Amino acid sequence: MRLRLAAVLLSAMLAGPATAASLPELIADPGQWAIQTGDFQNTRHSRLDQIDRSNVGRLKVAWTFSTGVLRGHEGGPLVIGDVMYVHTPFPNVVYALDLNREGEILWRYEPKQDPSTIEVMCCDTVYRGLAYDDGLIFLHQADTTVVALDAKTGAVRWSVTNGDPEKGEVNTATVLPARGRLIVGHAGGEFGVRCHLTAYDQKTGARLWRAYTTGPDTDMLIDPATTTSLGKPVGTESSLASWEGDQWQIGGACPWGWFSYDPDLDLVYYGTGNPATWNPVQRPGDNRWSNSIIARDLATGVARWVYQMTPHDEWDYDGVNEMILTEQEIGGTPRKLLTHFDRNGFGYTLDRATGELLIAEKFDPATNWASAIDLDPASETYGRPVLDPTYSTDQDGMGEDMTTEGICPGALGAKNQQPAAFSPQTKLFYVPTNHVCMDYEPFRVTYTAGQPYVGATLRLYPAPAGQGFEEPGIMGSLTAVDGATGKVVWALPERFSVWSGVLATAGGVVFYGTLEGYLKAVDAATGKELWRFRTASGIVGNVTTYSHAGKQYVAVLSGIGGWAGIGLAAGLTDPSDGSGAVGAYEGLAKYTANGGVLTVFELP
Repeated sequence: MRLRLAAVLLSAMLAGPATAASLPELIADPGQWAIQTGDFQNTRHSRLDQIDRSNVGRLKVAWTFSTGVLRGHEGGPLVIGDVMYVHTPFPNVVYALDLNREGEILWRYEPKQDPSTIEVMCCDTVYRGLAYDDGLIFLHQADTTVVALDAKTGAVRWSVTNGDPEKGEVNTATVLPARGRLIVGHAGGEFGVRCHLTAYDQKTGARLWRAYTTGPDTDMLIDPATTTSLGKPVGTESSLASWEGDQWQIGGACPWGWFSYDPDLDLVYYGTGNPATWNPVQRPGDNRWSNSIIARDLATGVARWVYQMTPHDEWDYDGVNEMILTEQEIGGTPRKLLTHFDRNGFGYTLDRATGELLIAEKFDPATNWASAIDLDPASETYGRPVLDPTYSTDQDGMGEDMTTEGICPGALGAKNQQPAAFSPQTKLFYVPTNHVCMDYEPFRVTYTAGQPYVGATLRLYPAPAGQGFEEPGIMGSLTAVDGATGKVVWALPERFSVWSGVLATAGGVVFYGTLEGYLKAVDAATGKELWRFRTASGIVGNVTTYSHAGKQYVAVLSGIGGWAGIGLAAGLTDPSDGSGAVGAYEGLAKYTANGGVLTVFELP
């Protein structure tokens, strides 16, 4: 009763077109959806329970809104008080909608960006959403311009340039506001850029610190004496020692995914992307700190600990997927945990204070590039994958046929950026997955600023039947994973990859979307399907929920795209385009078409 009363009082305080409430206050109110990930911990769990197992089957459309833009609609809307903030892919239009007046447009912000930016955006023109704090809406445009907008009027309060699209530096990710700092990453690893994470002052846009992913310790904000990896100091110039020559200067490793934050430890957590080029023979060594989890001090940016999941990445297994922060017992001991489901097919759980590796289990049974992760702290290879040389792509790229076949997962990963959810009720993670393998042919490539620096050709296809699912042609699933053991509890097969973000609720319901365009609701405990609805286009957006005028709503963006849907989104027909995704997902054209629609659901 006290929780409900507090929520009602806070909602009353927030009434009106916009508010200046702080982000932690809004996150504390389950009626709001004030951050893309639901909370600082990235759990994507809502305490709203009006929609539950018994009534979810009665959901109906409350209203819809066309964004006016096609291409892939990733991310989701924010709800602050009585206002919903909706974004689009490039050109990154922002709408403020009045929930008291049937979604009437309060204001619109449409940035003017050079269309040539699209040419250097890997894997579609997606954008994963807006951020909010203290009366400001934060937009990180495709051209890396970071803009702070007045939440009431849409007026620009400040803007800064975070990168250079002419070099290949672009953006698809959201930003993280925390204690007056705005944490900002970028993309561009496929163009050989040197990647960084930056903190800006939320009020002024002044740069507070910048930490590079590769290079000298001073540039990376690494202290060789206090920054640790698996409990040991990383040592002096840990990155430089792992690259040949000056390859680190064009080494990629961009933080283009999600960020999480622990207010008690004052640490920001994120993952880094693939090293450049995709041809591993051109960059000998572990290529630190690509494909890594990094914990940084919010105030200074100094790295507390780092852990590299895929040293010397030979398969494009970016490590940027979300870090989910929970508190659970592992082996009978309460722990502050970080769990990460990586593109490489393994789910990792670490102590988020120390970086100690506790669990590493396959969440896609087809994963074959490595048989396991060494979990013995006494071993010289502690934390490293146990590789199967059959699936190595580290070849010189000069022969007639240097193709490695049957690698699982494919380059788009057993899971890409589409965020998982965690329920504190079931203690399960709900993971949207890709059940996809690949053939990989590396080739020599020369670096030219602003030009693709890939160096590999791929063919993607469904994992063979029997490697997780008996049915042939299965390309994805919603998979439930036990938070204490890392073991798969159940998995729901899907015809295509599940490329939407998942939502778990206190009503015992889990929501997710499919590439064909279905929004589905399943029982959080058993996975039993409870409801489905076919939306206007394929879903690559993230499901959200909020409460307005005493009623719970569920919302999702539809608009086929992203890496899996790039063929439809961009009108590509060559099967090899999109790094093999066009051929792998050509069947999608039978089920959906381009779109850009927000659909909001309610109980009758």
